[in-house]
Amino acid sequence: MAKRDYYEVLGVSRTASADEIKKAYRRLAMKHHPDRNKDDETAEAKFKEAKQAYEVLSDADKRATYDRFGHEGVSGGPGGMGGYSAEGFGDIFGDVFGDIFGGGRQRGSQVFRGADLGYELRLDLEKAVSGDSATIDVPTQVTCDSCSGSGAKKGSDPVKCSTCGGAGQVRMQQGFFSIQQTCPNCKGAGTTISDPCSACHGRGRVHKTKTLSVKVPAGVDNGDRIRLSGEGEAGRNGGPPGDLYVEIRVKPHKIFTRDGANLACEVPISVATAALGGEVELPTLDGNVALKVPAGTQSGKVFRLRGKGVATVRDPRIGDLFAKVAVETPVNLTAEQRDLLSQFEESIRAGGEKHSPRAGGWLDTVKRFFDRISQ
Repeated sequence: MAKRDYYEVLGVSRTASADEIKKAYRRLAMKHHPDRNKDDETAEAKFKEAKQAYEVLSDADKRATYDRFGHEGVSGGPGGMGGYSAEGFGDIFGDVFGDIFGGGRQRGSQVFRGADLGYELRLDLEKAVSGDSATIDVPTQVTCDSCSGSGAKKGSDPVKCSTCGGAGQVRMQQGFFSIQQTCPNCKGAGTTISDPCSACHGRGRVHKTKTLSVKVPAGVDNGDRIRLSGEGEAGRNGGPPGDLYVEIRVKPHKIFTRDGANLACEVPISVATAALGGEVELPTLDGNVALKVPAGTQSGKVFRLRGKGVATVRDPRIGDLFAKVAVETPVNLTAEQRDLLSQFEESIRAGGEKHSPRAGGWLDTVKRFFDRISQ
């Protein structure tokens, strides 16, 4: 049976570029691969036909010969251009699909980027708000000074890995597929060390605690991270170092709690101040301010002081301070104070709801509740 024209097999023109030929073969190989078409008896024949066409047209010299003499010019013995070889297909499959499976005919040792590190930096609220410069000690792995990261004893050099030939990867044939994986002997380095460095024991890196200075921007809050590029672990086989991420943790404050740009605090006031009104001294991060408390203020009332909060790293606008007053019950009373307080209580009760509107309303609610359940 006469062979079909190789350009026709791949569905390309005679002026097709190498990339066009490669893309056409990839499409047909995936479409007609026997493993994907187990119920189609013609798939293997179409697959072999496409493979043979690609073997010729992907090689510039063979393509020129084929254009001049046709099939007779490129026919050969078993395993050559006229035959079918699973081993030959493995090499071509690696070339065509190498970009998909991550390798192809890649040569040379693999380099590995160093690991990223994390560090938790605890700050007082005041320093988090205003910014700070902190010095931190970070345990990490750095390039060994004795061997400059090679892992070999000074005066010696790593030798080419005998398993992968220095490629850092080995190729395994599984049927039609040629799979490339990291060399198990050299772990992708491409070299092995016969005389390891005594300082790092052949690892190329040593443990060390680095002292670093961290500039903390004003307005940081819990969970914010500062990235220090290149301050992570050293890379391997000449790879770049990782990064260090400093995560902010703001310590609990004795007075304030923070919610973004806003602050909140609780202010104790006396019964007399709550009833008669007055001024109390209120702390802020910028110093004390006077808070005016109107007469008849109830415990739990929240006062808003605009512009007395903080700014954040993402918004320069300053938030507010929310002050919640708590009416403080007097303790350790003297006999005279107890007597005066009793007289005061009697006069309040005589006034009824006029002096205690919340208590009066609450008692009415309780009464209505019991009236309902007694019916």
